[in-house]
Amino acid sequence: MSSPIKPTAEYAEKPLPEVQILTNRLLSADSTERVLNALDVIPNIRQINMTGESLPKTINNGPGKGHANNHTERKIIHVGNQEVELRYLVGGFYIEMDVESEEELDARLEEIKAACDATIEHGYTLQVGRYLKYKPTLHDYRSA
Repeated sequence: MSSPIKPTAEYAEKPLPEVQILTNRLLSADSTERVLNALDVIPNIRQINMTGESLPKTINNGPGKGHANNHTERKIIHVGNQEVELRYLVGGFYIEMDVESEEELDARLEEIKAACDATIEHGYTLQVGRYLKYKPTLHDYRSA
């Protein structure tokens, strides 16, 4: 009987841990902008993915199907020197880190915690692990 092989979470020979931040409440556009700007200045962040409740451009069902969705939180936010169209009420952030050692990761985690404490008003949970796909799976090959 063979032992199970653990997949390595590596990209270009570097381990890429992810930080998962789940907020206790969905964030408004202004709160999301503050969080992203606080995270933007932290070094060693490779990418930030956000999840949450979708705010589509048009209403998908019901009596208003096909009409424009004039939601107040669907707007353009400014992150650093970029404009980002916010299409979600954000409830989670997945931050991929580009760090070389555990000590560097711990230092960046403290900065991320400080940024979240200063900008997320109603609390959050923070975990480190691997949450998003980092290599193709069998499903990716079958659907191509």
